[in-house]
Amino acid sequence: MAFQYVRAHSNSGSSFLLICIMINLLFLSRTVAPIATKPRHSLPFSRIDDHLRTLNKPAVKTIHSPDGDIIDCVPIHQQIALDHPKLRNHKLQMHPQTQPSYGTAESVNRFTKMGRSNEIRQLWHENGRCPSATVAVRRITAEDIRRVGSVERFGRKFHQPPKPKPRSPKPKPRSRIVSRPGHEYATAYLDNNEYYGTRATINVWNPHVQGPLEFSVAQIWLAAGSFDNGDLNTIEVGWMVHPKYYGDNNTRLFTFWTDDAYQFTGCYNHDCLGFVQVSSEVALGASISPVSSDGGVQYEIQLMIWKDSVTRNWWLKFGNDAPMGYWPAEIFSHLSTAATSIQWGGEILNFEISGQHTQTQMGSGNFAQAGSSHASYFKNIFYVNAANQLVFPTNLQTSVAFPNCYSIQVPNANSFYFGGPGRNSNCP
Repeated sequence: MAFQYVRAHSNSGSSFLLICIMINLLFLSRTVAPIATKPRHSLPFSRIDDHLRTLNKPAVKTIHSPDGDIIDCVPIHQQIALDHPKLRNHKLQMHPQTQPSYGTAESVNRFTKMGRSNEIRQLWHENGRCPSATVAVRRITAEDIRRVGSVERFGRKFHQPPKPKPRSPKPKPRSRIVSRPGHEYATAYLDNNEYYGTRATINVWNPHVQGPLEFSVAQIWLAAGSFDNGDLNTIEVGWMVHPKYYGDNNTRLFTFWTDDAYQFTGCYNHDCLGFVQVSSEVALGASISPVSSDGGVQYEIQLMIWKDSVTRNWWLKFGNDAPMGYWPAEIFSHLSTAATSIQWGGEILNFEISGQHTQTQMGSGNFAQAGSSHASYFKNIFYVNAANQLVFPTNLQTSVAFPNCYSIQVPNANSFYFGGPGRNSNCP
């Protein structure tokens, strides 16, 4: 709409012109659409696309999992880990040069009694397998990054919940691995020595997670260094339910590592440069199925982590299959030598929604005292000593912050039950 031109001959004419201009401006302000503003937490598409091109390497085959995941079969020498600056001269290790043996007659006896776990698989296997000379990698999507809200923090442990309110009884002393507000644990551990690996069997559950930012985990930690000094090194493996990170409530196999107490290095799975995979059978971050049922069949995963005494790389084995891959010694400081503590157990993140303790479950959601077929457990626990032998622990210590919310019980030297429902009448 054009402004009317009025020739001014007097003050009254000027006033008339001014009134016309104001009327037209008012009309335009009501008819012209407002300029769209960028959402406060939005990320530029170009930055996301650039990061996705870095993370998702070209695949020779793609498999669509029933749960919506996409699994890429990436040529083994083109995987993302080998882009790490510290691995420019790294020679890919297809197999470990050393593996631990069972060191004592009692350890061998316990191993022979272990038996095989009920079969567990990853859902994507229903629709295909990756060929040899490739590795199975869960594809990262733009939505995965948007849920996290930051390209820089994607893959890392980014949650900072509010400081929990004081509870009674006061938390018991905990091992050096656990030091973050809002994170609650029920664990068994060994520390103040040198450890070169561990093996354990965990039954798999699908616990309820209350808040979108909370999670529930059952895992192994190997650690060296100090959280308080900012130089903590960890290797972490297990299963988790993490809606914020994965966009669903599926139970998933995961790994994590850090070289600086979760500050700037390390990540989950293949979500940054680090873990070198050699297996085409298992995809880190992918769903695992079936899961255990309360009072019913118990489904388990067997995990072993050990340090190759020749290359100093930390290897991972899932189940009875061939080794999955390794964390190169070059990406660590303290763990390039040995771990000084091992921890097994459960962890949840408590955001105290509405000022109350979370209802996020740990393990099966039952307290440890529920026992066999009801509670979550670790069994057949071994650690690797300096002689590269698997031996069972004789002095497991336990740690639980709030036993009215989550608990732990050790029936014998190399197994324990753990877990709980979170908020209840004794855990308000």
